Amino acid sequence: MPAQDANSAAQTVYSLLLFAVPAAVTYGLYLRNRTKREQLAVRTWQESLETGMVEPPSLHPVINLESCICAAACVTACPEGAIGIIKGKAYLVNPAHCIGHGACLPACPVDALKLVFGTEKRGIDIPQLTPEFETNVPGIFIAGELGGMGLIRKAAEQGKQAMYNIISRKDKKRSDQKDVVVVGCGPAGIGAGLAAHEKKIDYVLIEQEPSLGGAVFHYPRNKIAMTAPVNLPLIGKMQFKEVQKERLLEYWQEVVGKTGLRINFRTRMEKIEKDPDGKGFIVQTDQGPIKTRNVLLSIGRSGTPRKLDVPGEEQSKVMYRLIDAAQYRGQHVTVVGGGDSALEAAIALSEEEGTTVTLSYRSEAFSRVKEKNRTRLKAQVEAGRVRVELKSKVIEIHKDHLLFETTAGREDLPNDAIIICAGGILPTPVLKEIGINFATKHGEVEDD
Repeated sequence: MPAQDANSAAQTVYSLLLFAVPAAVTYGLYLRNRTKREQLAVRTWQESLETGMVEPPSLHPVINLESCICAAACVTACPEGAIGIIKGKAYLVNPAHCIGHGACLPACPVDALKLVFGTEKRGIDIPQLTPEFETNVPGIFIAGELGGMGLIRKAAEQGKQAMYNIISRKDKKRSDQKDVVVVGCGPAGIGAGLAAHEKKIDYVLIEQEPSLGGAVFHYPRNKIAMTAPVNLPLIGKMQFKEVQKERLLEYWQEVVGKTGLRINFRTRMEKIEKDPDGKGFIVQTDQGPIKTRNVLLSIGRSGTPRKLDVPGEEQSKVMYRLIDAAQYRGQHVTVVGGGDSALEAAIALSEEEGTTVTLSYRSEAFSRVKEKNRTRLKAQVEAGRVRVELKSKVIEIHKDHLLFETTAGREDLPNDAIIICAGGILPTPVLKEIGINFATKHGEVEDD
C-alpha cells in the first residue's frame, strides 16, 4: 500500500474513533441512567402494591402501551413521580401521588395518554350536568374538578362560562338574597368570581382555606401548575403558558388586588338547603347562613378536611396540610395522623433546622404506609428529631401549647403550629342530600 494511502486510511480510522468513542460513552451513560430509572420505577410500583395504594384518587392518566414510544416526556412533566418507565413503556407506578394536574397529557409527543376518572375497580362519582353546567337541581351549578375537570385552564374557563350562564337567565331575587354564592376559590371559582364582578351582580365568593388557589395552593413547591394560557374576565389573556405554583398564586393575588374581587376566606360550606318559598337556596356555612338565588360549586374532590373537633381548633396556627416545611423552621410543631401524608409531613418538618416535631396517632401502630416512610421516620426518631406518640390524642389547642393525652397521662406540649392529616370529608353526600344526581365513572376518557 502506498504511504499516502496508508496515511489516509489511518486518518480515516482516527476520525471515526474521534466520533465513535464519545458516542459510545454517551450511549453507555444513557443506558446506565435508563436502567437506574427503570429500577426506581419498579421499586415504586412494588411499594404501591405492598401498601395497597394502587388506586388514583382523582383525574389520572391512562397510557396506551401500543402507542407509547418511551420518550419519557410524561415522566419529566410529572414532579410527583407518579409515572415511571418499565421495560421501555410508561406506567402509572405511584397512583396515590397523582394529583390530576394533567401536565403529562400535552407532554406526550404521540398522544399516548388520556385523562380519566375512576378505574375498573374503583368508581368515582361525577355529577350529571347540562351543557350550561347546571345540575338536575335548577339553580345549582358545578364547574371545575368536582364536575370532572381537573385541568386548570379548563376549570377557569368552565367557571367563567357557568357564571355567564347564570347571569344570562336574569333570575329575579328577593331583597334578602344574593344573585349567586360561589363556593371555592380555585381556578373555577376565580373565573366565576371575576365574571360576576365584571357584570356587577350581587355575589358572595367563599373559600374554606386561608388562601385562594384551591388544589393549586396544596401543590408541592415549584411545581409546574399550568401548561396553557387562560382568558380571564376583567384581565384578558394570561401572558404565560407554563408557570410554577408560586408564581401562579402570586399572579392570582395580583388579579384580586387589581380587580377588587371580594373573597370570604376561612368560610366553610356545611350544607345547602332549599329556600322555604321554593325560589332559591340557603347556603349554611360555619360563619352563618347565606340566602341566594343560585349556587355555583367550584370545589375540589378532596373535600373538607376532617377536623379533631377540640377547643381551639379555629386558630390560624391549625392547618390541615403541610405546604412548606421551611415556614415552620425553629418552631414546635405537632402532626396528627397515621397515614403517609402525616409521616411525610413529620419527616419534612424534622429536616428543618431547630424544628421540634411530635407525631400523634390515635391507634397503636401505623398501617398502610410505605416502607420507605417507615424507614425514614424510624431514622428521624432514633436521631431524636421526631417524637412519636401512638395511642394518643389532642384534647385542647392553646396559643402557645396544647393539651395532649398519651398512654402515660395528660401533658402540656409546647406548640407553635399543628398540622392535622386526618383525611377529608367528600362533598358528595351533602350534594346528594339536596337531590343532585351523580354518575359513577370507571375509567371513562376525559373529554378534551
